[in-house]
Amino acid sequence: MSVKMGSLDEEEELLNVQSYHSDGKGNKSQDELQTNANQYELNLQQKHLEEQQMQQKKKKEQRRRGAADTCGSCPDTFFGGKKTIIVQDSDSTEVESSTEEEERWKDIARTAEIPAEYYNIQKLIKYIKAGNQTATIVSLCCLRDYDLRTQINQMAVQDIGGLEVLVNILECNDSHCALGSLSVLTDISLNIDIRKTIVDLGGIPLIVDILSALSKELKTMAAETLANVCKVRLARKYVRTCGGIPKLVDMLDVSLRVLQTPLEELNATDLECLYMARAGARALWSLSLSRHNKELMRKSGVVPLMARLLKSCHTDVVIPIMGTIQECASQPKFQLAITTEGMIADIVTHLHSDSLDLKTEGSTAIYKCAFDQTTRDLVRSAHGLEPLVAIIKDKNVRENKKLLIGAAGAIWMCAASEANVKKLDTLRLINHLVPLLNDDSDDVITNVVGAIAECVRFQNNREVLRNAGGLAALVALLNSSHAPLLVNLAKALKECSQDPESMRILEDLDAVRLIWSLLKNTDTKVQANAAYAICPCVQNARESGELVRSLVGAMELVVELLKSTDTEVLSAVCAAIATIAKDQTNLAILSDLKVIYKLADLVNTEEDLLRENLAAAIASCATFGNNTQELGRLRTVTPIVSYLTSNDPAVHRTTSMALEKLSMDPQNCIIMHQSGVVPFLLECVGSTNKETQLAAAGCLRNIRELALRAEEYLLKIDEEY
Repeated sequence: MSVKMGSLDEEEELLNVQSYHSDGKGNKSQDELQTNANQYELNLQQKHLEEQQMQQKKKKEQRRRGAADTCGSCPDTFFGGKKTIIVQDSDSTEVESSTEEEERWKDIARTAEIPAEYYNIQKLIKYIKAGNQTATIVSLCCLRDYDLRTQINQMAVQDIGGLEVLVNILECNDSHCALGSLSVLTDISLNIDIRKTIVDLGGIPLIVDILSALSKELKTMAAETLANVCKVRLARKYVRTCGGIPKLVDMLDVSLRVLQTPLEELNATDLECLYMARAGARALWSLSLSRHNKELMRKSGVVPLMARLLKSCHTDVVIPIMGTIQECASQPKFQLAITTEGMIADIVTHLHSDSLDLKTEGSTAIYKCAFDQTTRDLVRSAHGLEPLVAIIKDKNVRENKKLLIGAAGAIWMCAASEANVKKLDTLRLINHLVPLLNDDSDDVITNVVGAIAECVRFQNNREVLRNAGGLAALVALLNSSHAPLLVNLAKALKECSQDPESMRILEDLDAVRLIWSLLKNTDTKVQANAAYAICPCVQNARESGELVRSLVGAMELVVELLKSTDTEVLSAVCAAIATIAKDQTNLAILSDLKVIYKLADLVNTEEDLLRENLAAAIASCATFGNNTQELGRLRTVTPIVSYLTSNDPAVHRTTSMALEKLSMDPQNCIIMHQSGVVPFLLECVGSTNKETQLAAAGCLRNIRELALRAEEYLLKIDEEY
């Protein structure tokens, strides 16, 4: 780009204004500068008034021409004269004056509300358009004197076409012009509309090209601009396709000495390197929102550089790196890399920082990373559980929802390990979590309930929760509509209902009815976890059969869910049916609802989870009436025999139980024998599980009895003949 040359008078006038903005520092005296500035303002106001009058004339002409051509129903209709408005419920009419005069007063009111800075910024943009190279640099410097982070000033730049000019300047060879343009773009790109406009104007490739410049300051400003603009999805794609990610990764390569030296002890060169790394980290944080970008960042070698930057003593460098880690932690390859590079210990170290932002990003990073056993053990060995619980305890951070979400989420993930739960028990975690159940943020409560659900897998924590009054708070939350919260609630209440004393409280609170109502939820995860929670609730209730029958439409709802296409829902519902059908009256009702026909439709599955619970449901339902014979007629025997080929012992247990019940019918025994079930049953007899042994032995007994009766029958026939 060649910067357009303007007149010498314009340049001198602009330099006078620059001197005025600089508190009178220059060759002219203060009074002379003040006089020039006032004269300059008067001239511009006069010019602005003339332009406004010309616009008014144009509008009148347009209205005059359009009045005859446009329909009265069109939104663009202009009215040159007066119009009559008929007011309903009144016998009189009201005459309204011409809208032309009204619009003129609106324009004046609108102008009165706009601050003077708006027009001053637009004047500077005009000078950038018309001025030469020196005038452009001076105008850009003047622009930097205004707060471009406010919306009205951002609009001032956009309304007059300043974005096109600023993006165009990025093509020039003058580094000072490019630096000035980037410094303005960095501030105004905080506005989402301006970000999109920069992308539409083709600014991303130009900014990416600047990342290859020799000037560190220029590269820093380019990265800072990308950090804002790349919050737009299309911008992230353009940076990737233009090769910007490897360049940004290279900007993170700063020596450990610089990272661990206090800011006041660094020289100018080291400071430039540090600021460049910070800007690159911020840009990569924005870029890491894209799945494709994460993989390219990993291949570009970002992991060891992030591990080094985590050791920095500079908070503003660590925060964007921590943010990038938490975004990338969703990728399994990144999770492994984060663990192998030893980042967990450094993340835990930053949890002790005084910076709430750093604590927030650190706890959220652990929340995203602690999906595997190794990472959870590393958090415990690095003493990371203590600061997380301390955050939960601190009442001063209750208003910082993002920090609470991160800390509660990290505890939730870490509590999946038994060793971590034991450590958390010593910190009295449950007592600190119960008050948070009354928080006004669904995300906070979701993570808190998730942590409780993991802890109450152990009997001692069920007692602590019960004594702390947590059960009533959990049941009250069942009326929520937040699906992730309902999933965790169902898990927590499922564990609590296995404790007889807790179950008594849940019955008194009518919790079973509320859990059952979750089956109507449209979210499949809520349905599945609610169905699983029903099993121990029915099993441990005082009058389980009567409890189920007292819920109107409960069994119909369960049977109806067997039409679901979600495997997890089908598995959970089968488990619930297996529990409900243990009561003979309930089994009769289920049989009337044709449950065995719906179960028979599911037998041709290869999912072990569904096989396990489906076989259990068939075992419970086969004993009523002629269900055994009907299941044989529906050709369910051979598919169920094939379940014994699974490697899951739990599938062997329930399959053996189902086959034992089905073998009560002679025809089913024949089909089993023909399907080659005997070797598998013999193997199950040698199982370490007592239920599997007994069921397999019972099935073999039934098959053997049928064979003996057949032998006796054949011998009797031979004797007769």
